Amino acid sequence: MHRIVGLTWDHPRGHDALAAAATSLRALDVDLRWEVHPLEGFESAPIADLAAGYDLIVLDHPHLGDALAADCLQPMEEVIGDDEIAALSSRVVGPSLRSYQARGLTWALPLDAATQVAACRADLSGSAPTTWEDVRALSYEAPVALSVSGPHAYLTFASVCHGLGSPLAHSAAERIVDDAVGLEAIALLADLFSRAPEGSGGQNPIALLERMCATDEIAYIPLVYGYVNYADRARRHPLEFGPSPVGRGGCSGSTIGGTGLAVTRRAEVPAALRAHLVWLLSDSTQAGFIPRNAGQPSAVAAWEDAELDARFGGFYRRTRSTIDTAWVRPRFAGFTAVQSEMSHVLRDAMRGAVGARDALRTITSLQNNEYERSAAADVERSSLA
Repeated sequence: MHRIVGLTWDHPRGHDALAAAATSLRALDVDLRWEVHPLEGFESAPIADLAAGYDLIVLDHPHLGDALAADCLQPMEEVIGDDEIAALSSRVVGPSLRSYQARGLTWALPLDAATQVAACRADLSGSAPTTWEDVRALSYEAPVALSVSGPHAYLTFASVCHGLGSPLAHSAAERIVDDAVGLEAIALLADLFSRAPEGSGGQNPIALLERMCATDEIAYIPLVYGYVNYADRARRHPLEFGPSPVGRGGCSGSTIGGTGLAVTRRAEVPAALRAHLVWLLSDSTQAGFIPRNAGQPSAVAAWEDAELDARFGGFYRRTRSTIDTAWVRPRFAGFTAVQSEMSHVLRDAMRGAVGARDALRTITSLQNNEYERSAAADVERSSLA
C-alpha cells in the first residue's frame, strides 16, 4: 500500500470533497489521508515547514515565493503533464490557474476558485448596494461589517484600491498605490469600520459568514471571500452573494483567493495518484462530485451550470464577473508575512491610531524591504547554482 498524507483546511469546503474522493484510491493500493489545520494556518503557516511533513498541500497562491525559495514543490507539468496543464487554462474561471504559475511553470492545481465578493442578508439590508457610496449609506441603516482580521485588512484595502482604479504595486515601488487613491480607500474603510458590528473586526471570513447566517447582527459585507456553502437554499437564512461594490468608472475591485493543490518534493506520485489529481480537476467532477461534497469548484463548466447555480441562489452567476476581473497578489518570497504586517498597519489606520499618510508610507516600506531581500536572495541562489 502506497501511503500519502495531505494537508488542507478545516472547513467542509476545504476538506469534505477531498476526503470523500480519497476513498476510491484504496482499491488501487493507495492510502491517501487528509489532515486539517485552521484557516489562519492555511493563510500564514510557513510553506517549507508544511512541505517537510506532507506529500500534498492545499495552499494559497502567495505562498509560491516562499515555496520556490525553499524548492519544496514539484512543478505540476512534471506531475500530470504539459497537455493537462494547457487544457486547464481555458477550463477554469478568472486567474485561478495563472495565480499558481511562476518561472514558466505551474506549482499547484486550481482546485477551488474564490474571490472577494459582497455578502448580503436581503431580509435585513434590502437591495444590495451597487457603489461604495451606497454601502456607506446602508451602514447608517443596517449593520455593515468589514472583513479585516488577519491578512484581510490588506486584502480588502487592495480590492478597494483596485476598484478605485489603482491596483497595488507587485514589487518595490516609490508608492505602493497612488496616494490619492490610498487615502480615499483608508478614509472609506475607517468610516465603515467605525459603525461595524461589535467584534466583527476580529472575525475571519468563515466566522463572519457563520454569524450572518445564525444571527441578525450583520446585514451586509462589501468584500469577503465567497463561500458557496452559505448560499445553499437549504439553509434557514441563506446568504446572497454578488459583485463587489464599484468605484469610479464602474470598476468592481476584488482580490483573487481560492485554493491550489500542490505536490511536495518529498512525495512519490504513483500512476493512480496522478490520475486522481487529473480527475479532481475534470469538468464532470468539478460540476458534480465537488459541489455534492461541500466543495467550491474552479471549472467554468460548474460555474455555468444552471441547475447548480439555482441550488445556491445564483452564487456563480452573480459573482462570475468579479472573479474574472480579480487582481492577483504579489508572490515573492516573504510576502505572506509582510501581508500580515501591512494588515496590522491598515487596521491601526482604520481605528485612527495612525495617520493615513503614515500608514501608506509604512506599508510601502514594508513591501519594498521584503521584496528587495527576496530579490537579493534570488541572486545569491543563482550564483551558487
